[in-house]
Amino acid sequence: MKALHKLIEERVKPNFTGDGKLKRFWVVFDSLETFLFTPGHTTSKGVHVRDGIDLKRTMFLVIVAMLPALLFGTWNIGHQYYLSLGEITTADAWSAMFLDKIIIGAIKVVPLIVVSYATGLGIEFIIAGVNGHSINEGFLVSGMLIPLIMPVDVPLWMVAVATAFAVLIAKEVFGGTGMNILNVALTARAFLFFAYPKQMSGEIWIHNVMGSKAAGTLQMADGYTGATALGQLANTVGQPVGGEVSTEVMSMFVDGGMFSFMNCFIGTIPGSVAETSALAALLGAALLIWTGIGSWRIISSFIVGGLVMGVIFNALGLNAYMTIGPVHQIVMGGFMFGAVFMATDPVSAAQTNTGKWVYGFLGGFFSIMIRVFNPAYPEGVMMAILFMNVMAPTIDHYVIESNIRRREKRLAQAAIA
Repeated sequence: MKALHKLIEERVKPNFTGDGKLKRFWVVFDSLETFLFTPGHTTSKGVHVRDGIDLKRTMFLVIVAMLPALLFGTWNIGHQYYLSLGEITTADAWSAMFLDKIIIGAIKVVPLIVVSYATGLGIEFIIAGVNGHSINEGFLVSGMLIPLIMPVDVPLWMVAVATAFAVLIAKEVFGGTGMNILNVALTARAFLFFAYPKQMSGEIWIHNVMGSKAAGTLQMADGYTGATALGQLANTVGQPVGGEVSTEVMSMFVDGGMFSFMNCFIGTIPGSVAETSALAALLGAALLIWTGIGSWRIISSFIVGGLVMGVIFNALGLNAYMTIGPVHQIVMGGFMFGAVFMATDPVSAAQTNTGKWVYGFLGGFFSIMIRVFNPAYPEGVMMAILFMNVMAPTIDHYVIESNIRRREKRLAQAAIA
């Protein structure tokens, strides 16, 4: 690495600095150099903390934490495809056509990731070049999150439009990385949800690639549509418990059904690219908490909030949706993925320790409430976290004010004594 660093410093860098012939592309060089090596500049003013990890490496660790969800989601896309063809059954999910499933999934997932990064980083490079500052590293994570929370069949142009909207409106207008009040990836999904609701509804297209194995070719064909677990449950809202519709839907959620607890926990069900597996999300959570990057307070309180709302719904039992067990509720849909990778966004989440408990609890609580009360939003996690992003500064304000009042009270008591 020392030899490479010396080569870059002596041969490459002069072309991008001073009067170098490539000076207009300095922001591109700077972003790549600081990704490979620790930045050479230091903080010159204000309060700062010396640490061995910078923002780029923090973002890189978050991406590593997302790898279990990404890899499983890629496999699951292929798995759902072969299930739809009837070539495999749920009984041989792990023993049959593993590599074929990965290839089928990669055909859809890789383009989504490429378009997300190309669009988002392209915009950031342009803005950084115009303003003459370094590239912000925050999009390293947002660029991965955006495709992972999309339905597998979403058109690539929609991903590009949503990414551009999120980067420009939810991030750059507020000043860039560290200044946004809303989670960038969720803003992209919310934009598509309201602009193109048909593509973002509970009906998820299962990647259908037809081809001749003998010829070794793959050809695109018509898609196969299957409702997600939450899309199925939304059909029971307004239906009587024990009614024909409710009974048919609920049979899918018992042991042995398509959306049984174990299938939802592992993730072998239809859904957005990386949101189906609660297990993969928990593996990512373990890494984030171990490295101190993710807030264990937010993750744990988010889960507790969802469980409390699930218990309340069980007690009410007004419809079949409410009878789903609390633990089963939180392993369905994007709840766990949202708790680990969305709610913990260090910029848009609450900053105080007490505020994190309140923020996380209400986020989980409202997630389950929205998905059950409003079938128009089968996945309530998105709306709940965006709402809590807006409320986070208010939560922190009252936590700080409360601390100030307690300290003033202790000061007054000490003066009297």
